[in-house]
Amino acid sequence: MNFHHRRSEEPEINLIPFIDVLLVILIFLMLSTTYSKFTELKLTLPIADAQRARDYPKEIVIGVAGDGRYTVNRQPLAGRDLTTLTAALRTAAGGDTERMLIISADANAAHQSVINVMDAARRAGLAQISFATQASRSGGADGETR
Repeated sequence: MNFHHRRSEEPEINLIPFIDVLLVILIFLMLSTTYSKFTELKLTLPIADAQRARDYPKEIVIGVAGDGRYTVNRQPLAGRDLTTLTAALRTAAGGDTERMLIISADANAAHQSVINVMDAARRAGLAQISFATQASRSGGADGETR
């Protein structure tokens, strides 16, 4: 019997293939990850204390009453639904999508009524929207500013 103990070499840990695989995974993750920021909404609110109201020669003024009734250029609408509102805005615009839409809403008007106006403006192709405000009593211009 030969009990000659063979001398075994010490196991060698080769880290180079492991590092290569990690670098490939890191590169893949860097290329496939989208870096989008989830920040708060940045709102620029209109200031009611403006110098003077601007004159828009091609403006469409839409009024929203506290009970949800609409007027387009001081003409009352028969219905309160979105299709009637969209049709009235298309008629008032006359095919000109560059016209300014000024929303003059009552302080007691529901938010949904104003959202309906903005949705109807989008459907009618009107992209320029402004809100009418009243000047504060502490200063600014008299009357209505936009």
